[in-house]
Amino acid sequence: MLWIKSFHIIFMVTWFAGLFYLPRLFVYHAQSSDHISHERFKIMERKLYWGITTPGGILTIFFGSILISYMPGVLSQGWFHTKLVLVALLVAYHIYCGKLLKDFKLDKNTKSHIWFRWFNEAPVIALLIIIILVEVQGF
Repeated sequence: MLWIKSFHIIFMVTWFAGLFYLPRLFVYHAQSSDHISHERFKIMERKLYWGITTPGGILTIFFGSILISYMPGVLSQGWFHTKLVLVALLVAYHIYCGKLLKDFKLDKNTKSHIWFRWFNEAPVIALLIIIILVEVQGF
């Protein structure tokens, strides 16, 4: 089970790295004004989203599901319900990042770099709460 937990944590870190960096790329993309920069950001965003962030998210949930199967009792604990809600919100955030990625790809972004700076804070808050829930309540 420690191997499964280790892989869950490794891929969670990978997923969050992408969730932290992708909106930061959106900030820079929204600030850029030349064609070369726009095209460079499109490539970076696509590779980050599909090559790192999405596999990290899928594997985090996969290994987390295996952990739950080893410890089904956590499903009856309130702290774990909160964690699952936060994970669901992170999945929605991830999917919304994919929509924003598509908007940039099609040159249809209407949001400012300031909006993206605030948007970038959501996964930080979720991570803080999840870590505290897991470590204080025990997993």
